[in-house]
Amino acid sequence: MSRILIRGGRVLDPVAGLDVQADVLIEDGRIAGLGAGLAAGKAEVIDAKGCWVAPGFVDMHVHLREPGQEYKEDIGSGGRAAVAGGFTAVACMANTSPVNDDPSVTQYILERARATSPARVYPIAAATKGLKGEVMTEMVAQRAAGAVAFSDDGKVIMDSGVMRRVLEYSKMIDVPIIVHAEDCSLVAGGVVNEGPISTKLGLPGNPNLAEAVLVSRDIMLASETGAHLHVAHVSTHEAVDLIRRAREQGIRVTAEVTPHHLALTDAATLGFDTNAKMAPPLRSQKDCEACVQGLVDGTLDCVATDHAPHAIHEKEVDFIEAPCGVLGLETAVPVTLELVRAGRLAPLAWVRAMSTNAAQILQQAGGSLSVGDVADVVVIDPEREWTYDPVKGYSKSINSPWAGARLRGRAVATIVAGRLVYDVERGVLHP
Repeated sequence: MSRILIRGGRVLDPVAGLDVQADVLIEDGRIAGLGAGLAAGKAEVIDAKGCWVAPGFVDMHVHLREPGQEYKEDIGSGGRAAVAGGFTAVACMANTSPVNDDPSVTQYILERARATSPARVYPIAAATKGLKGEVMTEMVAQRAAGAVAFSDDGKVIMDSGVMRRVLEYSKMIDVPIIVHAEDCSLVAGGVVNEGPISTKLGLPGNPNLAEAVLVSRDIMLASETGAHLHVAHVSTHEAVDLIRRAREQGIRVTAEVTPHHLALTDAATLGFDTNAKMAPPLRSQKDCEACVQGLVDGTLDCVATDHAPHAIHEKEVDFIEAPCGVLGLETAVPVTLELVRAGRLAPLAWVRAMSTNAAQILQQAGGSLSVGDVADVVVIDPEREWTYDPVKGYSKSINSPWAGARLRGRAVATIVAGRLVYDVERGVLHP
C-alpha cells in the first residue's frame, strides 16, 4: 500500500473535536499518525498549507443511473465526479432500470463499483417491489447482499399500511428507511413551488403542504414502530419544524438537506431554466432560511446532493415535461462553504454535516481521522476560486444550476482507503 503524508494543513475531525494545524500520516490504508512535524520518510507528500484536511465526505443520496440509464451516468463516471468533489463514498438510490429490488442488482452495483469507481459506493435498495409502494422487498436478503438502507426515492409510498410494515421490518436489520416525502395528491402535477413565482410563471404549483403532510405521517409511524426514519431532501419550514419537534420527543428520525435547497430559491425558475427543476422544488426564501437554520442547529443532520444526472435532450424541453433533478457532486463544497463564510456554520460543523453524520446514519466506516481509522481523507482549499463548467466535469450529464458560475472553495486532493484517487491538477487518478 502507498504511504502518504499530508503536510501542514488545518485538520478538522468532528469525532475527536479536533481543529488543529498538523500533519496526517497514512500507511496501509489507515491513519497512522497525526501531529506536528511527522517524518515523511518514503511517503508521497501532499502540501496542505492553507488547506483544510478532513475525513472524506459521504453523500448518502445520489443517482448513479446504472444499471439501465448509462447514457446519463454510470457508476464509474459518478464515482469520478464524487472524488473530484471531495466525496470518498456515495450511497446510490434504487430507481435504476431494473429497479434495485433484488439482491442480484445490489451485487451487480457493488461489482461494478469495485471495477470502475474510485469512490466507495453503497447501494440503497428499494423498499417496495418496482417502487410501486405495494409489496415490500426482501429486506433481509438485500441487507445480506450489501444494501445499507431502503428507499423508494423518486416515488412515494402513499399507502400508510405498507409504510408501517416497511418500518417494522427495517427494525429486524437495523437500517434506515429513507423517504421521499411528498403527498402525490397534493403535488397534483405541480412543477414549481406554489406561490407568487408559480403564479408569475403560469405553471402548476407544488405546495409546502405536500411535504409537510407526509413528513408528519411518517414521523407518527416511526414513533409507533420505533424504526429509524430518514427524511430525504427536506425543503420546507414546516418539515424542519416537524422534524425538530420529533427529535425533541426522542423519535428516531434523521434528515438531510441538499445544497440547492440551502442556496437557491424558487426565483431561480423565473427564466424557465429546467436546470432549476427538481423534486421537491426550490422553495421560498423563508423555507431556504429554515433549512439553513435546521442544518445549523442539528435538526437536519447532513448535506446530501441528490445528484441526479439527465441527458441534454431530456432537459431541453418544455419546463412541465422536463425531468426533475440536478447535478451536485462537483459543486457541493463551494456552495455549502458559503455558510461557513457567512458565519452560520463553524468549519467543524460543516465537516460533520458533509461527512461524519452521514457515515454514522449509514453505519459505515469514515467520518473520522483518528489513528487506526480507514484513510478516507479530503484536502479542501477553502479559498480556491474556479469557474464551474459541467462540460469539463466528470459526470456524463451537464444539468447544473451552477453552470458557468464563479465558485470559491474546492477539493484539491481526495484519498480513498489510503490511495490518492484525485488531485486537482492531475485529475482523477484511479481506477
